[in-house]
Amino acid sequence: MRRERAWNQLRKIEVYPDYLKYAEGSALVRWGDNIVIVAASVEDKVPGWLKGSGKGWVTAEYNMLPRSTDKRKLREGRETKVSGRSYEIQRLIGRALRAVIDLEMLGERTVTVDCDVIQADGGTRMASLLGGVISVYSAFKKMVYENQLFDNPMKELIAGISLGIVNGQLLVDLDYEEDSQAYLDLNLVATEKGELVEVQGTGEGGSFSKKVLVEMIEVGVEKALEIVQLEREVLGL
Repeated sequence: MRRERAWNQLRKIEVYPDYLKYAEGSALVRWGDNIVIVAASVEDKVPGWLKGSGKGWVTAEYNMLPRSTDKRKLREGRETKVSGRSYEIQRLIGRALRAVIDLEMLGERTVTVDCDVIQADGGTRMASLLGGVISVYSAFKKMVYENQLFDNPMKELIAGISLGIVNGQLLVDLDYEEDSQAYLDLNLVATEKGELVEVQGTGEGGSFSKKVLVEMIEVGVEKALEIVQLEREVLGL
């Protein structure tokens, strides 16, 4: 394995907002060799347990297309059920977005964020979250313009980043080859205020110290804020 960038350097990230014609909000994200299309759809309904509450809901679906990887994978939902990995990722994306959205301001509406991975090379969940932030914020902005909302319910931007310990070295934004060799794998989501929304860490090769975890979180928040700045540029904020 030969890394051609610094240990703390992000891969090249490109975001193309309003990529789809019909969705209320959408984005194409190219992050390294990852390519993800994300669409945000808004419906005037909520799950049964939220009816009459005055609150809305934000949820996500995540899927990797059959040839998003080096060998064809089964299409989830037709040839096989949704995998545990996909279910975990879509729950993470939904939780992260709800953490920064005022659901009362949204009203009794449901926002569904569809994340479709066209090409995968490690870090697709964070690329999907990035697309989700752009898509949902854009959808809300359009609703404010059309007087469907008084103000944008997304009160703060968020971003996520992957980190890992590979061959004893801390690396940021792991590609697939690096991730597959990581002794310690960590995914982190933070707000633009630098507060944590989610931390997922696993010692793939054994245990790890609190000191290492703290160091990774500090670096991860710093990198997440870099991505938030990119989001602000894409959204014109």
